[in-house]
Amino acid sequence: MELKIAKKYALLDGVSHASDIVQKCVHCGFCNATCPTYQLLGDELDGPRGRIYLIRSALEGNAVSTRTKVHIDRCLTCRSCETTCPSGVEFGNLLETGRSLLEHEKVRPLSERLVRNLLRRFILSGWFLQFCFGMARMFRSILPGEISKMVDISDPVKKPLVTSHMRKMLLLDGCVQAAAYPSINAAVTRLLGHSGISTLSQSQARCCGALSLHLGATVEAKRLMRQNIDLWSKELDNGCESIVMTATGCGVTVNDYSRLFADDQAYRIKADRVSKYTKDLSEVIFRERPIGIRNGESRRVALHLPCTLLHGQKTNGRIKALLEEYGYKITHVRDGHLCCGSAGAYSLLNRKISRELLSSKLSALEADQPDIIATANIGCLLHLKKQAAVPVKHWVELLVPGDS
Repeated sequence: MELKIAKKYALLDGVSHASDIVQKCVHCGFCNATCPTYQLLGDELDGPRGRIYLIRSALEGNAVSTRTKVHIDRCLTCRSCETTCPSGVEFGNLLETGRSLLEHEKVRPLSERLVRNLLRRFILSGWFLQFCFGMARMFRSILPGEISKMVDISDPVKKPLVTSHMRKMLLLDGCVQAAAYPSINAAVTRLLGHSGISTLSQSQARCCGALSLHLGATVEAKRLMRQNIDLWSKELDNGCESIVMTATGCGVTVNDYSRLFADDQAYRIKADRVSKYTKDLSEVIFRERPIGIRNGESRRVALHLPCTLLHGQKTNGRIKALLEEYGYKITHVRDGHLCCGSAGAYSLLNRKISRELLSSKLSALEADQPDIIATANIGCLLHLKKQAAVPVKHWVELLVPGDS
């Protein structure tokens, strides 16, 4: 598939690689077989192949219509199509260019632009987001059912013992996770402490940039990323072993810093180093094998592997192996490759599709009667908790020793 980029888009972020990505597509349609929105809606334009046609047409200078916006916005960025594609089409990267193009052409009505801007401001607000979640937990009993379930943390946040170890790793606090589920990083700190590893936190590093990037705010996304790169580079210089990602949505983005800054002479080397030292939590725990881990006592766990781990980072076996090793029984989940419908801000901006995907995912997860649903990303966790009939937890919470 050829692509001749219009001159007016020559400097658009990511456009230099768009032609190479498009040319890899051989129109086979295998991607549609694993695309959640195509399976749900049955529209060619709601599958990867159709979206490639729309982005290609727009980049060649043809009118960017509302139809283009609608079908690109419906994409979950789950990247299941990349796992299926026999030609190695990097659809997620092309989609970023398509989203930048939509913002460049200002095809959204003012009301829609305001909603998306306010959403970014709210989620990236830091202290205000934490305040809102704190108030929601305080008044959980009078909130609507789904919100009440989302903000409920059944176990109190246990503060780990402050112990200084020679080995140190950096944890990203994150934007939503720090506010909604602070017990996750507390659990990681306790667990790594049993391996003789101290965890560090950079309070100035908040969002990884994923939210802004997925909403087409590329300039804002790269500003946040540069801030993180500068801060984390100093920690690496001071002997930090790894940057550990406890949310796979953040992990897949930080791993991609090296690509996103490949043409940036000032940040290319530093970004590549940060990506190289970024590890998913499952990789670290699988390697370190902390002592004193809580035994699962054969409790049944339905494991939901987020798209950002399964398709984005191409990792699917470590969490299952760890849970089974420590006494949990992993249940069968049909169509485990399909998205739960969370997809960052997607569940707020595309509620109907998101809810249909959530219903299907929970049906699959709960079919084998698990005691617990475990996942690895805060967005998936909150989304699943809305309607789940059993507790939903981050998988690391299932392993935390009870004596700290």
